[in-house]
Order: sequence, then C-alpha cells, then structure tokens
Amino acid sequence: MTDLALINIKPFLDEDIGSGDLTADIIAPTCTASATVITREAMLCCGQDWFNAVFAELDANVQVNWQCFEGEWLEAGSVLCTLQSLARPLLTGERTALNLLQTLSATATQSYFYAQAVLGTGCKVLDTRKTIPGLRKLGKYATAMGGAQNHRMGLFDAVMIKDNHLAVAGSV
Repeated sequence: MTDLALINIKPFLDEDIGSGDLTADIIAPTCTASATVITREAMLCCGQDWFNAVFAELDANVQVNWQCFEGEWLEAGSVLCTLQSLARPLLTGERTALNLLQTLSATATQSYFYAQAVLGTGCKVLDTRKTIPGLRKLGKYATAMGGAQNHRMGLFDAVMIKDNHLAVAGSV
C-alpha cells in the first residue's frame, strides 16, 4: 500500500452517499454479489489502493482480488479485479471506486504516453499544480506512475515567477 493511500477516503464516500444509499437499501441486507472490473481500453493500471479503500471503508469483508499489478500495462478487455461481498457495499461503493480508478489510470496512461514520446531525448515531462482540488496528491502519484516527474506540490515548495507576478510587481 502506498503512503498516499493514507488519504482519507471518507469524504469521497460522504459526497456520494450523504445520509444513505436509498437504492442499495432496497436490496436485502444478506444478499451477496460478485463483480468483475474489465478495462475497455488499453491502460496503465493506477489507483488500486484507493479502490480497495472505498470498499474497506464500507465493509471490511469485501474481497477484492486483483488480476494485475499497480502500474501494469493492460490491453483492452483485460480483467482488472473481481469482487465478492454483500451486495449493498458493492453497489454503494462502485461509482466512487471506479471514478478514482478511472481518473488515476487515465492520468497515469496519458503521462506514460508523453514520457515515452520524449524518452531518450534528455527532456522530462513534468506535472503541474493545476489539479482537481482535493486530488492533487493522487494526481501527482498517477503522473509519476506513468513516468512523468513531479514538479512542485504547491506554492510553498518552489518559486515560480509568472506573468501575473510581473504584472503586479512591475519587475523583479
């Protein structure tokens, strides 16, 4: 598990579930289910820890069996993982878990393409702070997984003078 997996998954679930999953509550509490996650496009798998954390937060007994490794290249149609559990936590967590997995895998995959495009040229692909609020650490993890290099995390760790600074200051 990555250090970034320590990011609290609860706010992601709270945003989606709110006071409860009204639709999943229709399902009998003892009903079990299984699911298979299959990629539709070739991709670099990224975000397994967060995917797992979604279901662990909902029910510690959810079994997620990964068929690939974090950072592994997968062809379209590949099985990423299978899940078995009570149906309610699977239904409640599926969208949050899939959104995290899809977003991080897409970022890692695109970063991989860019990093491969400059391989051997001496150039580096750097990421940016221009990320979705609250997801910066995850985005930077995904870009690094794809082969890009992290630039700066925030305003606190490097100076970067831009046109806006020059316009206000007049000069430096």
